[in-house]
Amino acid sequence: MDDSGDSGRPQPGAGGMAPGPDPDNGKPKRPAEPGGGLLMGRPFGVPVYVAPSWFVVAALITWVFGGQLDRVLPELGGARYLVALFFAIAFYASVLVHELAHTVAALRYKLPVRRIQLQFFGGVSEIEKETETPGREFVLAFVGPLLSLVLGGVFYGAMQLVEPGTVPGVLLAGLMISNLIVAAFNLLPGLPLDGGRMLRAVVWKITGKPMSGTIAAAWVGRGLAVTVLVGLPLLTHTGALGGTAQDIGGVETVMDALLAAILAGIIWTGAGNSLRMARLREHLPDLRARTLTRRAVPVESATPLSEALRRANEAGARALVVVDGQGNPKGVVREAAIVGVPEHRRPWVAVSGLAQDLTDGMKVPAELAGEALLDRLKATPATEYLVVEETGEIYGVLSTADVERAFVKAMARPGA
Repeated sequence: MDDSGDSGRPQPGAGGMAPGPDPDNGKPKRPAEPGGGLLMGRPFGVPVYVAPSWFVVAALITWVFGGQLDRVLPELGGARYLVALFFAIAFYASVLVHELAHTVAALRYKLPVRRIQLQFFGGVSEIEKETETPGREFVLAFVGPLLSLVLGGVFYGAMQLVEPGTVPGVLLAGLMISNLIVAAFNLLPGLPLDGGRMLRAVVWKITGKPMSGTIAAAWVGRGLAVTVLVGLPLLTHTGALGGTAQDIGGVETVMDALLAAILAGIIWTGAGNSLRMARLREHLPDLRARTLTRRAVPVESATPLSEALRRANEAGARALVVVDGQGNPKGVVREAAIVGVPEHRRPWVAVSGLAQDLTDGMKVPAELAGEALLDRLKATPATEYLVVEETGEIYGVLSTADVERAFVKAMARPGA
């Protein structure tokens, strides 16, 4: 991260305009679709994807639930696996409702949601911004488990309308139990679970510091990961979760240990990522357009590249802005395009042929910083941006490569 202050223009490095890597030859990149599997739809305008790992767990649920059906409803025969597959799909439909609850709450608070993804262990709603208050954070986290509890109640009520021991009765019982488990698991008070976000909100409210809430909830999450890793197999094999002592050393033991390890790994990694991203957000205000901007010299469109570079080197500048006869900016000369012109041809190449025409989105206020700066750049992808003062005066040129390097430095800082 550049630790220089924002007073005065940033000082250029030695050697004038330094070339940089540009695999796309300086062309603006289009915003990519988030992706993440098979696109199932766009409820509320948010894409919902089913990850490839879902098909693995769906097959596993079908196999396990099909075996249970064979003991409860042996008359089904091979059809039990079709019923079990329907259960797997219905269960993940319930998970989708859980995630949609988070999504609707986020949209209600005007927080952009990148996508919903159904994956190996449930689902995730990728909300791109943090909430502004601990109260909103608590509500945003709580609505998911709340909807799972409501679904559990709905399936329980539906059970009362069908005959026990039938296919509908068994399916409804399974869906009721699974939704209650989803709600209970997500209410555990550790990141990255919903309960962890609720704990974060409570600590944030008490201390007035969102980072304090994140640290507390992340470490509780890591404690939960260790507890799951050690405790889940023990509970199963002592019979607390339906296992028996005779299972030890058998297939059930291996499966229980594997499940515990996967769950613990997901929770531990998620807690660590939450802590890292929170610390990164603390450094985001250091990403200032004014600090990262390269000094630029204005040149008219017919100016030969060699002459424009001579003026830039004399002025200690590292960027070129094409202006009209009145000095109004019309384009930014792409650094990658300059690098692509051999030195012996530069006296014969006009800067206009190397410039990218300016759009309103490519004009960045010098005072932009942090997430606001990143959002502005994301809205109009380009390799270079014109940085202007409030008066409209040209301040310089902001290179995407410089922003990316500063972002990487922020992530590499101790504790981030």
